[in-house]
Amino acid sequence: MIHRIQYVPGQTLRQDLAQTRLSVLTPDAFAGYRDLRLETVRPGTINRELGLIQHIFEVARTDWGIPVTNPIKGIRKPKADRARERRLSGDELEQLLEALKRCRNPLLGAVVRFAIATGMRRGEILNARWKDLNWELGTLRIPVTKTDVPRTIPLSFEAKQVLVELAIVWQGQDRIFPTTAQAVNLAWKRLTKRAKIVDLHFHDLRHEAISRFFERGLSIPEVALISGHKDPRMLFRYTHLKAEDVARKLNGTS
Repeated sequence: MIHRIQYVPGQTLRQDLAQTRLSVLTPDAFAGYRDLRLETVRPGTINRELGLIQHIFEVARTDWGIPVTNPIKGIRKPKADRARERRLSGDELEQLLEALKRCRNPLLGAVVRFAIATGMRRGEILNARWKDLNWELGTLRIPVTKTDVPRTIPLSFEAKQVLVELAIVWQGQDRIFPTTAQAVNLAWKRLTKRAKIVDLHFHDLRHEAISRFFERGLSIPEVALISGHKDPRMLFRYTHLKAEDVARKLNGTS
């Protein structure tokens, strides 16, 4: 009987590798796959894909009794990129808000403000539904997340203010932010160009939000509840406190 890999990342399924018998899959074959993927994606993406495939081989070997070695253990993993540390600096927030006044996408301003207020990912924001919002408790349930683990987050005054403004016009819609990822992506590029801000990704707003949570004095468990991180080490990758702010706090001047 020929066993084949059934559940792997979509990019892997499109490779010849996916049609190869497990009995002849070698570390060299996956090293070739690694090098090919490195031409188009970052090392972190490759490592996640290889990690999933390695897990599949381990399950097949230990739980299913398939006599196969794990070829992923025999290859070198690419060195992951240094964690990005970009935050809003100086007057960049004011520049963004000013540029938003001339934005043609009527929802981009709300999306940007909500991202900074909640630390939610772009996909989570665009998938948010009015039915998952609890006005009384001041919480929002996020049923679809990157980690496939639903979570409910508390909403700050700033986040609720955005929702109040949106409810006036959009509450009859299913989604809170009835726009698309492509529309937000294109509008964001035009926005940062108009604001004359260099090298600022939309995802950097998540870094900004999580750092602000810590600066407000929230604990690690409290921030993790909002951000959805299970591993504190991953949470710290998104946390870049400003030394001058901590200095003021240490000296009682904040």
